Amino acid sequence: MTTTLVTGPVRSGKSRHAESLLSLHSSVVYLATGPLPGPDPEWTSRVLQHRSRRPAGWTTVESPDVARVIGGADTPVLVDCLGTWLTGLVDGTGWDDLERARSVVASAGADLLAALSGAAAPVVVVTNEVGWGVVPTSASGRFFQDELGRLNAAVSAVADVVHLVVAGRVVDLTSAPVVPKDPPSRTLRA
Repeated sequence: MTTTLVTGPVRSGKSRHAESLLSLHSSVVYLATGPLPGPDPEWTSRVLQHRSRRPAGWTTVESPDVARVIGGADTPVLVDCLGTWLTGLVDGTGWDDLERARSVVASAGADLLAALSGAAAPVVVVTNEVGWGVVPTSASGRFFQDELGRLNAAVSAVADVVHLVVAGRVVDLTSAPVVPKDPPSRTLRA
């Protein structure tokens, strides 16, 4: 089935775009990967904004078990988003043991890729592009930026459609060349 990756910076419109891609489906599983609203009023406001946009026929599932939800779905799934999912994975292992976190992220990422490859219904995955700014000075910041970048590239490699949303505009990257995993045998001459 079709996998679509929608990526972009914060507040770019990527979630709204992802929702529009599935708007003609009467039944959609909206998989929210972030933490539930809590004492942070700004986070609560963001969650409530997202909830208010969802059609009545959509089912919201709030879970970090992305692979299980995708694998068990017989209707389209919208995953929002990989950045909060990655944060939750590392929160669960602890930011003070990044090697262990890397192992957990790699395993969960492999499960996600397998679920996407075997999905019985269309899946739209939303993620963040966090590597466009300065390299963080903290080990945990660099870890998050690096791991999300790797995860995004891996999901992009298995996706049928890839959209970049920047400043409220959609750029279709689907036909753009994929960066090779290994260096080519020949390169451009200087």
